[in-house]
Amino acid sequence: MQTKETRGLVLYNRQFREDDKLVKIFTETSGKHMFFVRYATNSKLSSVIQPLILADFILKINNHGLSYIEDYKGVSLFKEINADIYKLAYATYLVSLADAAISDAVYDAPLFAFLIKTLELMDEGLDYEILTNIFEIQILDRFGVQLNFHDCVFCHRVGLAFDFSHRYSGLLCPEHYEKDPYRSHLDPNVPYLLNQFQTLHFDSLKTISVKPDMKQKLRKFIDEVYEDYIGLRLKSKKFIDDLDHWGQVMK
Repeated sequence: MQTKETRGLVLYNRQFREDDKLVKIFTETSGKHMFFVRYATNSKLSSVIQPLILADFILKINNHGLSYIEDYKGVSLFKEINADIYKLAYATYLVSLADAAISDAVYDAPLFAFLIKTLELMDEGLDYEILTNIFEIQILDRFGVQLNFHDCVFCHRVGLAFDFSHRYSGLLCPEHYEKDPYRSHLDPNVPYLLNQFQTLHFDSLKTISVKPDMKQKLRKFIDEVYEDYIGLRLKSKKFIDDLDHWGQVMK
């Protein structure tokens, strides 16, 4: 067991026996680990083991069992996310997705940084639905999925009214639509935006503006991608779907 000081994001916690808790933390330097906190209610750690807490932790890390939190400092809260049920639901989905994308104890500082930056932008007020779409598209490779949203898989031309083919895991230009009779029949703006999402760097992102009908088309297609290529069904995603449904009903 080794002692490390590292930034970490609390993904979730759950009850373990009467007053103990298991806390999943995604660390910048050592990947994800499960930490055991004894007598959590009265522990000095009680306030820092809540989901979506970002802090500098001093940890005793065990790569083959439960780890332990020694101390912490520099706590950051995503106040705007926690104050909005929709933002909180989408943020919870993001951390669940990151949790599913890599195995425990696997170092992945780029994914850690990407997750934190996405949450920061969400907290700053940028469109949480589109930020989520961008995150979903850019971490597909963590699930072993490589999709081409840039050029036609047959002639490699760019800038056309593309459609997507699940059969070929990429785009078809109008001249090659017939190659897949079961192509997606997408609005051409969907693959155009997905191509932008795939290579977008958040450091240069200041504003997001996507019309509601286009958001729905993006959401539908990305759901199909995750269903067909990954088969991932997260409870946090179902909660978002239910929340969106009831939000439409109440309008």
